[in-house]
Amino acid sequence: MDFPSRVLRILAIYVAIATGAGAMAQELAGPAVVLDGDTIRIAETRIRFTGIDAPETDQICLDKDGRRWLCGIAAREALLGLIANRPVRCRVSGEDMYGRKLATCDVAGVNISQWLVRQGLALAYVKYSSEFVADEMAARQARRGMWAGAFVAPWDWRTRTSRTAVLGEKRSGVSLSAMLAPGEAPPNPGCAIKGNVNRKGERIFHVPGQRDYERVKMNSAVKRWFCSEEEAVAAGWRKAQR
Repeated sequence: MDFPSRVLRILAIYVAIATGAGAMAQELAGPAVVLDGDTIRIAETRIRFTGIDAPETDQICLDKDGRRWLCGIAAREALLGLIANRPVRCRVSGEDMYGRKLATCDVAGVNISQWLVRQGLALAYVKYSSEFVADEMAARQARRGMWAGAFVAPWDWRTRTSRTAVLGEKRSGVSLSAMLAPGEAPPNPGCAIKGNVNRKGERIFHVPGQRDYERVKMNSAVKRWFCSEEEAVAAGWRKAQR
C-alpha cells in the first residue's frame, strides 16, 4: 500500500471513530428527575422533550364543567406516574437557548412525548415539529385532558395578553381571566417561588424569605410561579442574590 493510500485509510478510521463516539454521546439513559410536564433531568443533564409543549406548572385550565384545574401540575404528576422510577432513554437532537438538551425520550418502550399528547396533557409544538399532530387530533376528538374543557396553548400562556386565544371543547364564551390565579396567590401553595423580570430584562426568581420576595408583584404575564428552584433554573431564571 503506497503512502497516500495509507494516509487516506488512517483518516477514514479516525472519521469512523469520531462518528461513532458522536453517536454514542447523543444518547442519554438512566433514572430521571421530573422538573415539569416536558422537562426532566438525567444525572446532571436537563432535557426538554422535542416536538411537544406541556402546560407550565403555574398554568390553570378549565375542566368540562368550567371549574379551574391545575393542568400544568397535572401534566407533571402524570409524567411522574408514567416514569415511575423506571430508567428513561433519550436520543438528543440539539440544545435550546437555556442549555437544555432537546431529545425524544421513552420509558419501557413508550414514547413519552406521544403519550403526553395523546392524554391531552401536551400539545404538538408545530412551530418546531409536526410529528405529533395526529396524536393531538386523537386527543382532541376523544376530549382528553385539556381538550375536555378550555385552555390556553402553553406557548401563548408564557406571553399571554388580553387577546390570547382560548382553545378546547368548552372555549366558547370563556375569557382568559377565568383561568388566571386571583391577585397575588400562587396557583398552588407548593409553587410559591416568584419569577420576576427586571428592567434590564433579566429573569430572576425569589424564594419565600428572601429580602425582595414580598416586593415582587405578580401582576404581569411575563412573570412566573415555580414549584422548585431547579424548575426555575431549567426555564432560564437565576436566583436572586438575597
